[in-house]
Amino acid sequence: MDYRKVEQSGKDTIVVGIKNFDLTQILDCGQCFRWEGEGGEYIGIAHGRQMQLIKEGDNLVLKDVSLDDFECIWKDYFDLNRDYCQLRELYSTDLPLAEAAGFSPGLRVMRQDPWETLITFILSQNSNIPRIKKMVALLCEHFGQDLACGGHVFPTPEGLAALNPEDLAAVKTGYRAPYIIDAARKIADGTVNLDTLRAKSSYEIHKALIQIHGVGPKVAECVLLYGFGRVEVYPMDVWMKRIMAEYYPVGFPEAFGPTAGIAQQYLFHYARMHQ
Repeated sequence: MDYRKVEQSGKDTIVVGIKNFDLTQILDCGQCFRWEGEGGEYIGIAHGRQMQLIKEGDNLVLKDVSLDDFECIWKDYFDLNRDYCQLRELYSTDLPLAEAAGFSPGLRVMRQDPWETLITFILSQNSNIPRIKKMVALLCEHFGQDLACGGHVFPTPEGLAALNPEDLAAVKTGYRAPYIIDAARKIADGTVNLDTLRAKSSYEIHKALIQIHGVGPKVAECVLLYGFGRVEVYPMDVWMKRIMAEYYPVGFPEAFGPTAGIAQQYLFHYARMHQ
């Protein structure tokens, strides 16, 4: 386990002695789009609430979070059930991956809400992180329920399903607007049931997701990895195609297969930061 203990301090939860955890490396590496901050302090909206995270030395403070909420929601969200020390030791046997993991030792692959992950990665197509964040923020501002803090929750499938592509003009989604609406309608009417899919194989989830207009293999793989926690899946974007062609022309070593998605994230982040 990558921390010593968890304790309550007033209204806050403190994860004591946390390892392999850097807020910037986790929250600004292209896997999520609703967190803002720098260094040791970030604020974001996830699971219907706003939360502030503060890294103080080797402790992580989750402001206004109960121990129950940590155990039920945030522990999985930040993949804190996984020992990344063991993973990095495994990856140390491979030179490119050892270098990538050494560059961002505090990176972790998050497990987010599959619905939000689906929409944000539809929006991510042919875009960059700042623009994706802007589109996601506008989508939530226009169609998400207000929070007391002044922010907005992520729009529901039912809320977006009632719209037409033209209604998304203010979000500046461009050609992606019909994809967003089709995804919302298929989720809302049960054609694609994200709750039922949780118990299915990665193959079955992938097959269901690509029924949605505009969802190809890469977006489906991102939803599998970042939304359903299927860490054996690794999305193949331009960066990863280059990396695989140069260093792994016959695929990842077999030992990395069960966590290939995490290996991918180290390599992707390293390549993007060294472009």
